[in-house]
Amino acid sequence: MNGTELNLVELVRCAVDGHRHEPGPLLAVLQDIQDRLGCIDPDVIPLVAAELNLSRADVHGVVTFYRDFRSGPPGRTTVRVCRAEACQSVGAEGLLVHLEQTLGVQVGQTAPDGSVTLDQVFCLGNCALGPSAQVNGRLYGRLDRDRLADLVRGEAP
Repeated sequence: MNGTELNLVELVRCAVDGHRHEPGPLLAVLQDIQDRLGCIDPDVIPLVAAELNLSRADVHGVVTFYRDFRSGPPGRTTVRVCRAEACQSVGAEGLLVHLEQTLGVQVGQTAPDGSVTLDQVFCLGNCALGPSAQVNGRLYGRLDRDRLADLVRGEAP
């Protein structure tokens, strides 16, 4: 086993040990791993399966089902645009299309230079202040194209 594999084994064991006492710990373990690695490395799936006595298919199914899990590292800036009905009714779709065009990435993609990851979410719980988005985990409301572009560039608080 090389150093990288050993580090992954240790990381998985640590994540599992931290959640083993919980009922159905798979989601918590995967969230912990993604928090530490920035993504769910495909090499982690069989390790998690073995530690939790699950099949690889079970773990892979959870990783691919939930949109919050990524198989590769996110961009330096992550943008999640709300596409729920309340935000859609006040222009979220236009914001998303504009971002796709200006950033040159589609929803679910990271720019080749690693600068930004664009994603969508179907409710941020900020319905009264739509359209809303999260930029690097921080929630913003009443967005327009210019304000969102400033946030993505890191030029606005």
